[in-house]
Amino acid sequence: MAKKTLLPAESPFPSAKQDVINVSADLGTPQSLSPSYRLAYNDFDFMMRDELRPVRLQLELLKPELTQSEHGIQSTVVIFGSARIPEHEKAQKSLLNAEQALTANPGDPILENKAAVARRVLKKSRYYDEARKLGALITQQARKLQCSVTVVTGGGPGIMEAANRGAADVDGKSMGLNIVLPGEQKPNPYITPDLCFQFHYFAIRKMHFLMRAIALVAFPGGFGTLDELFETLTLIQTKKVRPVPVILVGQTYWDKIINFDAMVEEGVISPSDRQLLHYAESAEDIWRLILEDYSLNGATPS
Repeated sequence: MAKKTLLPAESPFPSAKQDVINVSADLGTPQSLSPSYRLAYNDFDFMMRDELRPVRLQLELLKPELTQSEHGIQSTVVIFGSARIPEHEKAQKSLLNAEQALTANPGDPILENKAAVARRVLKKSRYYDEARKLGALITQQARKLQCSVTVVTGGGPGIMEAANRGAADVDGKSMGLNIVLPGEQKPNPYITPDLCFQFHYFAIRKMHFLMRAIALVAFPGGFGTLDELFETLTLIQTKKVRPVPVILVGQTYWDKIINFDAMVEEGVISPSDRQLLHYAESAEDIWRLILEDYSLNGATPS
């Protein structure tokens, strides 16, 4: 006689989702038509009240956390960089357009400046290629080492797109953490759809960048990149997070933008703070620095 298998008992209580489906918000009475009658968690106007900000903060923290856990995301390499550095072909086209406009209006100082900026952006387009290589390299090496390391970016265009694209090039998954901005903001097409998140609160987005990070890689970038870079450095300096390697790509650019040595000389940071920073020029250099700092499944740099 076969043994009976005891199945787990179903909850005696209806789920919140079932109640939303089952309960009718419109029974045709003044009472049921009142906003006060709506289930609180199914009441959009109520959830958007200023007083509910703490609840929304918690939800914004919890949703990506649960999703990442469900997808087995364990460790991440966070890649920052300018949204304004495109791939070579696009940068070249922008320069051509700027030069044609200047040719038609010689001596125009605004057009001269635009052409000069376009030349510098074209020169920096090599970082798009390097970020794309890095996204692929991390994904491939993690697969070889049989460890879970996922590429994470801010989800936008430029350097962020390149890193997500690199992971997609080798059939890997990658994450994008987008933020709602006043202008048009949409995720780049190379992010794994199930790992594409959108945030309202910068603070919660920053937490998710670092919660699983084993390294932070900063390519040339502007205010957003600098904000995320210094946020991470401050948290490491004050021991609010465990130390992770912070790798700046393109030393010439970074030395021009920030004089860290002068900060040491002025006594506003210590020599040990200065040593939190590493420099790299290629995807291979970056991966080597990560492996030097972490032993992934017993792996050592090749």
